Amino acid sequence: MKVRASIKSDPSKGDKVVRRKGRVYVINKTDPNRKQRQKGPARKK
Repeated sequence: MKVRASIKSDPSKGDKVVRRKGRVYVINKTDPNRKQRQKGPARKK
């Protein structure tokens, strides 16, 4: 999975890199304010 350097994830703080619908997210259950998103392909309507 390609993750650009603009997304920083720290697994020691509970961050997880997840791919959903072509986008890359960083989610954290312990600290919900540490969310990030990397733009993926534009969605078709």
